[in-house]
Amino acid sequence: MTKPIPNHSLSEQVTLTLEHYFETLQEESACDLYEMVIQQIEKPLIEFVLDKTEQNQSRSAQILGINRNTLRKKMQKYDLI
Repeated sequence: MTKPIPNHSLSEQVTLTLEHYFETLQEESACDLYEMVIQQIEKPLIEFVLDKTEQNQSRSAQILGINRNTLRKKMQKYDLI
């Protein structure tokens, strides 16, 4: 089942999520924010494209605009192989 798409762009969704993240930190400090955000976006993006291409890595790499070897490395990083 697909969730309704809110009236926000992906960029706006990221900003709203980051605002919520910082609001919930309270007294704690943020660290490794860049890597955390990249991982949170990159893994589902790769999973989604692989699913849409029926696990065709060459086609997925082409859609993502990355080299097939780079895709395989990222798949290994996120335990998708």
